[in-house]
Amino acid sequence: MRAVLILLITISVVMASSARSPSTSSETADDPLRLPEEKHLRNIRQLTFGGENAEAYFSADGKKLIFQSTRTGHDCDQIYEMNADGSGVRMVSTGRGRTTCAYILPAARRIIYSSTHLASPDCPPRPDYSRGYVWALYPGFDIFSAAPDGSDLKRITTTPGYDAEATVAPNGKKIVFTSVRDGDLDIYTMDPDGRNVKRLTTEVGYDGGPFFSYDSQWIVYRAHHPKTEREIADYRALLKENLIRPTALEIWVMKADGSSKRQVTDNGKANFAPFFFPDGKRIIFASNMNDPRGRNFDLYAINVAGTGLEQITHNSTFDGFPMFSPDGKKLVFASNRNAKAEGETNVFIADWVP
Repeated sequence: MRAVLILLITISVVMASSARSPSTSSETADDPLRLPEEKHLRNIRQLTFGGENAEAYFSADGKKLIFQSTRTGHDCDQIYEMNADGSGVRMVSTGRGRTTCAYILPAARRIIYSSTHLASPDCPPRPDYSRGYVWALYPGFDIFSAAPDGSDLKRITTTPGYDAEATVAPNGKKIVFTSVRDGDLDIYTMDPDGRNVKRLTTEVGYDGGPFFSYDSQWIVYRAHHPKTEREIADYRALLKENLIRPTALEIWVMKADGSSKRQVTDNGKANFAPFFFPDGKRIIFASNMNDPRGRNFDLYAINVAGTGLEQITHNSTFDGFPMFSPDGKKLVFASNRNAKAEGETNVFIADWVP
């Protein structure tokens, strides 16, 4: 899904009209997009300019980024590829329907992404927010594989309902994704061609946004497991309408076969977009845990055991969707910092300082 919190991101920009922008003190004069507290980041560079750009993920060699963007010429997200320095931007999706959650397979001979274009060439309607802040689970989403330039498009999920949030194991052997195919929102794995589908989660509630560790042995994900009868009833009622309320998501990990599940965060806030550090011992993720209004998201790091929480970004609007380069030297993320218009979200890259 544009797991992407677009409405919440937009609200974040509006609410932060008087918020602090990156510092121009002597400490950061040569790094104007970085705040002084952001000690783990250096040489922040903005890669996109204008529109809504998010979920930028590295290729296995660290030279390319694939991301989703709503920009001039399209009313909803399409998939784009660019060089890691922001050059060479090109659209690689069909230009029809809505797309999300793209990834480059390790051998770089294929890309994957989810799209609704087979259900309709038009952008699906935004969700009805009369039920509060909700995400739409567009049932037209299926996962597709394509050549790096977008040609040779192949549909690799065919079950009715939502199939999206797909990423790839670094060893290239499995795709992990979220699906409603068995009546609940659960995490599955499959081969790159869509075969050998295996369900990994069975708890009532939403399990999604999964990513593999660098050794392909573990999966980190976000989850909301309602506990009370009222919470479960609310969750299931929304699910029947292809909606989910993402205001309380915790970070979890499990082995790649679905065993050894354990909860990492426990703060009752919206924690999402988790990604393993290259050593597999820590997780970087986005959260609104330090904003009582729930508007501002920053990046945080935490040990897999749930200890050692550390705030990474301190921007007063939105920072999210972090991913390390394969060598661990760079961090790419999406942010409202330096926005020139309301709702603008761009892709940034920084040197990572351990």
